[in-house]
Amino acid sequence: MNRLKKIVLLVLFILGLLIMFGTWYKFEYSMDKVAESTINTPELERSLLIATQGSEFKNAITNNIVNEFKKDSIFIRIIDISALTQVEARDYSAILLIHTWENWKPPMGIKEFIERTTDQKDKVVVMTTSGEGSSKIKNVDAITGESKIENVIPFTERAIERLKPLLSKSSNLNQ
Repeated sequence: MNRLKKIVLLVLFILGLLIMFGTWYKFEYSMDKVAESTINTPELERSLLIATQGSEFKNAITNNIVNEFKKDSIFIRIIDISALTQVEARDYSAILLIHTWENWKPPMGIKEFIERTTDQKDKVVVMTTSGEGSSKIKNVDAITGESKIENVIPFTERAIERLKPLLSKSSNLNQ
């Protein structure tokens, strides 16, 4: 076999390994899509939107937050972050965005929503998970950390602490 054939085979082998690694990484670490659901009636005065990605960690946080607020007179809507393009922030008393830092940046839907709703940023609570636990969108006050099951309770408590004032009965809607 001549030298050129060996180089071509080596390059093809390396490309094959990279494709296999990329496929495994995407399968192993990609987020599931969240099915939309609602709790309580949309006619209620106060409303909470939770836009999230599907994972064991994020689902546990979402369930804990729903359990905290479902007994109150609060309409709760849960959507996948990909549906944020159709959301108007002014339609909700509070918005919780739960997402993973992907490829060293936030998901495009999260970034675009935050940029589009700067006039409503006081009602948005952002929760960002990443490998080392400190990544977040610049100039956004986010709850950050690693998505480890043992972090579910502290993450939930911090989110509830930020959401309660936004969902209090004395809050003004559509600020």
